Parts: sequence; C-alpha cells; structure tokens
Amino acid sequence: MSRLPVFDPDGHTVNRSINYQQELNPAQYEAVTLTEGPVLVIAGAGSGKTRTLVYRLAYLVDQGVAPWNILLLTFTRKASQEMLHRASQLIDRPMHQVAGGTFHAVCHGWLRRYGHRLGYETSFTLLDRHDQADLVRMLRDRLPLKAGPGQFPRRETLVQIFGALINKNLDLDVLMEREYPQFVEQTQPVAELFQLYTSHKRAHQLLDYDDLLLEGRRLLAEHDDLRLELSQRYKYIMVDEYQDTNRLQADIVRLLAFTHDNVMAVGDDSQSIYSFRGANFRNIMDFPRLFPGTRIIKLEENYRSTQPILDLTNTIIAQASEKYTKCLFTQKKEGLRPVLLQTGSENEQSRVLCQTVTELHRQGVPWRQMAVLFRAAYHSFDLEIELLREQIPFMKFGGFKFMESAHIKDLLAYLRVAANPRDSISWNRLLQLVPGIGKKSAQKFLAQLNQNDFSLESALRWLTSQKSAKIRTATEPLAELLDQLQNPDLSPASRLNLALAYYEPILKTHFDDYPKRFRDLEHLLTITARYRALGDFLNDLTLEPPTSLADVTEASHDYLTLSTVHSAKGLEWEAVLIIWLAEGRFPSVYSQEREEELEEERRLFYVAATRARRYLYLLFPTVSYNRYLGTTLNTVSRFLRDLPGGLLEAFKVEPEW
Repeated sequence: MSRLPVFDPDGHTVNRSINYQQELNPAQYEAVTLTEGPVLVIAGAGSGKTRTLVYRLAYLVDQGVAPWNILLLTFTRKASQEMLHRASQLIDRPMHQVAGGTFHAVCHGWLRRYGHRLGYETSFTLLDRHDQADLVRMLRDRLPLKAGPGQFPRRETLVQIFGALINKNLDLDVLMEREYPQFVEQTQPVAELFQLYTSHKRAHQLLDYDDLLLEGRRLLAEHDDLRLELSQRYKYIMVDEYQDTNRLQADIVRLLAFTHDNVMAVGDDSQSIYSFRGANFRNIMDFPRLFPGTRIIKLEENYRSTQPILDLTNTIIAQASEKYTKCLFTQKKEGLRPVLLQTGSENEQSRVLCQTVTELHRQGVPWRQMAVLFRAAYHSFDLEIELLREQIPFMKFGGFKFMESAHIKDLLAYLRVAANPRDSISWNRLLQLVPGIGKKSAQKFLAQLNQNDFSLESALRWLTSQKSAKIRTATEPLAELLDQLQNPDLSPASRLNLALAYYEPILKTHFDDYPKRFRDLEHLLTITARYRALGDFLNDLTLEPPTSLADVTEASHDYLTLSTVHSAKGLEWEAVLIIWLAEGRFPSVYSQEREEELEEERRLFYVAATRARRYLYLLFPTVSYNRYLGTTLNTVSRFLRDLPGGLLEAFKVEPEW
C-alpha cells in the first residue's frame, strides 16, 4: 500500500508523519503494521490493547486504506467512538466513514437495508427487554399451554431462557438442567412457549435483541451475493474483546471475511469471564483453526502493575488447563509483594479491611484510587455495615446495596415487627406476602396501629380470627412465627433462622431466581450471628444517614469502590483488596462440578488481581456461619494454595477480644 498525501483546507500538503516504531513497543508495532491476513493479538492485562487498536486504525488509513473499507467491531458504542476519535487525532484526518460499532448495531443496519431478503419489512419493530417480557406475558395468558407441576417461570426469566437458547447454542433440556434446575419439570411447556414466541415475532414483524445476531448471520449465510458484497466492502476487520464473543458473533466474522481473511481479533483468553452472558471461551482458542495461517502476537509488557503483582498473577494463570502461554512483565520492577490477610471471622475481615484502607488513605492514596472486589454481590454485606460505622465513603457496583434488595427487606420485616409492633411499614410488607390479604385488608389492619391499646397480642388475635377459613389458614403460621420471635431467650440469629424457615416458601413463590436470593439470606445469618441483641443488629443496618453518603460522593467524587469482579473488568486502581478468598466462596462452590466453570473462576480471580497498580491485598476469614452446618472453618482459595515461596506476604490477624 502506498501512503496517500494529506492536504490542509488550502490544498497544501500536510506532513503528519507518525514514527510508529518509536511510539509503540515491538509487539504492538508488529500488530499495528501486520495488515494482511488473519492476526490474533493476545493482549495481556494492562498491555496497551486500546492503544494498539487506535494506532492500527491510524496506520491503515495512513497507508492508503479507504476508511469505508474498515470495520471496527466493539462491545460498546462508546468504545468504538473513543478509538475512532483518538485515531483521527493521531493523523489529523476524519474517521467517521469507518464502520464502527457493536455487532448488534451493525446487524441492525444490515437488516434495515437487506431484511426484505428474509421477509422483513424496513419498518420492523425492535423489541427491548421490557417489550419481550410483555409479549411473553401476552402469549402465556392467551395461548393454551399445559404447564407441568410446580411453579412456571416468570416472564423476565423466560426472556433470559430464550436469549440463552440463541446465544449459548444449547438444547433446552441441557440449559434447564444446568442453569434452571428449579424449572426442569416445566421444560416442555417452556419449549412450546418459545416456539409460539418465535412464530409470533415472525408473523408480526418483530425482532428482539438476540434476533439481530441470529438474522444477521442468516443474511450472510443464505445470500452469497450479499456476503460477497459486504466482504469486499469491509476489507479490513478488527474485533475488540474477542474472548467475549458468542458463537453467533464468531460466525459473522468468519462469514464476513471469506474473501480476504484480513481479520485482527484482539483479546485475552485469561480474561474470558462472561459465559453467563453467552460468551464462548472456545472462540479465541479456536481462532487459528477457523483462520488457517493466523499470526499470533502476544502483548506481554504491562503498563499498569508492579512486577511483584505480575509475578503472582502470572503464576495463578499459568495453572490454567488451557491457555495461550504468556508472561507479563513491566519496567516497574520494584514494589510491594501482594499481602494475604487471614482473619478470624467475617466481621474481622471487614474491620481489618477498614483499617487497611484508612491507613492507605492516611498515606496519601485517595479513596477513588482504592477498590474492594468480590466474587458475588452478597459477599460485601457485612463490609458495607462496617464502612458505614467507620464513616468511610463508598459506592457499590455490580449488585444492589444490602438494604435495597426486596428479599432482604421482606425477611427483615418479621424481625422489625418483633422489635417494634407498631412498625407500620414492616407490617404492610409482611401482610401483603400472605395469600388472601390484599391492600384493603392490610390497610384495615394498619388503622389499628394508631390505637392506644394496640399490642402484638391484639395483632395476633386479628390474624387468627379472620372470617375466611382460607385466609385464616394462611395467617395462622404468621401469627405463630411472630409469637415465637417474641421469646427474649432467642438470639438474633435464632430468630432470623425461624423467620427464614417461614419465608422460604414465600421466596420461592415470588422470585424465579430464588436459589440465588436464598444464598443472600443465608449470608445474612452470618452477619446476625455476631450480635447478641436484636435491636443492635437492626440499628446497625439503618445507621446510614439519609443524605450523608450521597453528599460525600456527589461533592467530592472521592469514594472507595465496592464492586463485583465482573463489573470491574477494564478498570484499574492504585490499591485493590479482594475479599472472601476462601474455598467455596472464590471459587464458588457452585462452580466445582464442571471443569470449565472452575477454569472461568480462575480467570475471574486473575482479572481481579490484575486491576491493581501498586497495592494488592487478599483477604479471607477462617470462620464463617452456615445455616445448616453452623460455624464452619474455611480454607484459603485453591488459587492461592501451594504457591511458590516469596510471592506473598502472609499474615494471620489475631482476633481482638
């Protein structure tokens, strides 16, 4: 390719020469300048992946490639816009004619223009998730379906199931057994409803989000002339975050590149952590097979972390059963070794963490440059209470805050009524969980709360004296529970256990994802176990002033980040603290039945640890509480077991009595 001249508005030639070799490291330079044929760039964490993509965009145009012959596929619109803007600034030339965007957006454009080939009018309606749920409800209500025994999935869950069928390429039987075991008996009616849902969309010119990929691939697969036209138009294809593609997206890339194979896929197999969204780890591993002659380039120089942190993460990922072998290195040779902190209880883990971040903050690390990461959102519940007590500003991402979850509020309502029988909000909540008691009945009861002679005993009499035998049958267990919760000899944990036993059937009735929510409630027991007085427990959960935390974060934007690892991918902080690194928590106990799930847990830990620039702390409590087993002993995560000496500074924090 010969380089085309650049002209200013007056027609004079402008010399915007970039010394690519000087501005890039050797691996980045090779990835940028190797323009012909298939290229797989294995971009290690913090290795300048985005910089490489930006410079390659600039290099292609700089070498004479017409912008409209380039297709940049990313996972967010923002990512593609940012890359195109940066490339445009590099060479001072517009990039708006580059086809850049998400897979879904590109397929949507094709279907608007060429959808008539598949029977779609240009005016087809695109359904969002809410629209899908409404359609599922309409079909469920109007069409005769013979549901099996047990509860039928709610509409939102059905939408998730239908999406997984398309994106994960699984048979419904396998999907239900693996991911929705509580609905296995409903497999046949779900299959019937999916067929009805699919045919209804076709008949009414409706496409949902997953259909965009499905029908986009169909356009390419079934129409040779269109596939040829698009392949010749997009002579250079670049795909970001290739490890997060699903089978449909990989198929689209393969079909689109059939005339030239000029595909550069950029990603990191070690950061493939989104299988629950349909991402297929096999895509990045099988790329060389799908594209014979693939050149593999590894970006291994890390610009984020210190070498001691990389020594640990390199060792962790080296134990993966299948991978592209790489070893990250950095020019930041000096630094502190990662620290492993073993505490006694979960609350001690929370207190040690608060002490650690407070000390880092005292040493000059801003709150915004520190993050606490965890495997599951409920792992931070106890920590949130401790942070509020210590008045440390924080924001949580990747899950609801503790008191914002409906099932948590439901369960605590029983304890709140036991602690304060005049708590009208909690009464209203728990009454409407009783079958047969609606808003009117609840309001009639709540009117009694203002009476001077109101007592819990009179409330229990009201519950057990309903005229309707059906309602009476439903309210008597509630009355019995509230009576039991009044026993002053019971600990808060014992009371919560009684309430949980009562609430469990209600949980299953009200929430399709009750297995996950039940684990949240079990974890609440862990927090409750360290309290002797019910009032102290409930007070600690409501200590957050109505506006204090919001005022701190909005005024200064300086807060400690709490995040699930999945929500933290792509981000970085000066200090990262990973909690609950205990076997059964990280990795999750639910991942240990299937090897591929356990391997993804390893990659998830790798992603968490590689977010740290200078400080990395790994914490786990020795003792935890399990509803069925009581107090249990934890062992350190298998990912940290049997590591070579010298990688970690390990400390056992003695309890403070």
